[in-house]
Amino acid sequence: MDINFTAEDLKFRDEVRDFIEQNYPRDTAQAVKTSRNGHISKEQMVDWQKRLYKRGWIAPNWPKEYGGPGFSSTQKYIFEMELARANSPYISPFGLKMVAPVIMAFGTDEQKQRFLPKILSSEEIWCQGYSEPGSGSDLASLKTRAVRQGDHYIVNGQKIWTTLAQYADWIFCLVRTSTDGKSQDGISFLLIDMKSPGIRVEPIITADNTRANARHEVNQVFFTDVKVPVENLVGQENRGWTCAKYLLEFERGGQAYAPRLKAAFEGLLKLAASQPDGAGESLMQDEAWREKMAQLEIEMTSVEMNELRFYQTLKSGEAPGPQSSVIKLRGTEVMQRITEMAVEAVDYYANPFSDLKPANSNVEPIGPENADVLAPKYFNARKMTIYGGSSEVQRNILAKVMLGL
Repeated sequence: MDINFTAEDLKFRDEVRDFIEQNYPRDTAQAVKTSRNGHISKEQMVDWQKRLYKRGWIAPNWPKEYGGPGFSSTQKYIFEMELARANSPYISPFGLKMVAPVIMAFGTDEQKQRFLPKILSSEEIWCQGYSEPGSGSDLASLKTRAVRQGDHYIVNGQKIWTTLAQYADWIFCLVRTSTDGKSQDGISFLLIDMKSPGIRVEPIITADNTRANARHEVNQVFFTDVKVPVENLVGQENRGWTCAKYLLEFERGGQAYAPRLKAAFEGLLKLAASQPDGAGESLMQDEAWREKMAQLEIEMTSVEMNELRFYQTLKSGEAPGPQSSVIKLRGTEVMQRITEMAVEAVDYYANPFSDLKPANSNVEPIGPENADVLAPKYFNARKMTIYGGSSEVQRNILAKVMLGL
C-alpha cells in the first residue's frame, strides 16, 4: 500500500481546504471549540451537513449510484483528515454511515427511494435504537416488543443512551418479534418515525454536562403502543440480527478515527509545549512525558494504517468484517488516552465545574485557553470503549473470527 500522496491527491486536498475555508461558519467553529461533548445545536449541525451535501461531499462512503461522490480510498482519507484538521463538526453518523448501508443492502426498492435521498440531503436526521436497560453489550437480550396487528407492528419498550434523539426525525430499532429459539433469533429491524404517537424522549444528563447546557447528548426513548407500518420492516421478520451485525461493521469501522486522532494529538502537542513541567521547563522537555507521547504516536499510526486498509476493503465492494473491530478497539482506546493526557498536561486547570459561573459572566477562565473543556471531554470519552460493542466484545470477535479461538 503506497501511503505517499500524488500530485492529484494534493490538488484534491487543496480543493477540500478551500471549500472548508469558504464555507465553514465561524459561529459553528466557535461552538465546536467550546463544546463540552463535541455536539452543537441541531441548526448548526444540519446547516454544515447541507453545505457538504450541496458540494456533493456529504457521503464519501456511499456508492455513486446512490449519490456518493465517487471518492477513491485516498480521497476519502484526505477528506476526513481535512475535516478533522479544521475541527469541523462531526457529521451525524446514524443516517449516513449506519442505517443507509443497511437500507442499501437489505431494503426494498421502495425503502431506498423513500429514505436514502432524505438521509443524503439531511432533510431527515436519524438516531439509533439498540441499547436497552439491562441489554448493553448483551444486545441480543433486548426486550422491546413489536407485535404484528394487520398491516402494522405495535411497539412497546424502552431504548437508552440514544444519542441526539432530541434532534431525530427517525429512529432505526431492533425489536423482538418472536421469543422462539436463540436470543439472536426473533429480532427484527424497524424504521420508526419519531413523531409517532406514543414515543417519549427524556434526556440523560451525564458527568460532562449540566442542566444549564441544552446540548445534552444522550436520552431515553420510551415506546407505548407505537404503530409502525409493516413496510418499515427492513429485511425479513425475525432476521434483524443479520442487519444489526452488518450495521455494526460500519459503526465500528466507519467513524474515521485516525484523522480525528491526529488532529487531537497535534492539539495535545501544542498544549504540552505551552505547559510548565514544574522545573521551569516546557512539559515537552520532560523525558518521561516525551516517551509517553512517542508511544501514543506509534499507536495512533497503527490505527491510521488499519483504517486505510478498511477504506481499501470498502473500495473493493467487500464488507469490512473483523477489520472494523480492530479499528474500533484501538481507535477508541487511543482517543481516551489523548483526552487523559490533555487533562494531565493542564493539571488542576482542567476544573470540570467552571461552567457553573453565572451566564454572561465577565470572569475570565483560569488557565490555558479552553482548559475548562478538557475534563468534560475526558469524561465523555469514557463511553467510547462501550458504545458500538465494548472493547471486551471486540476482543471476543477478533479471537473468534481472526484467531479461531
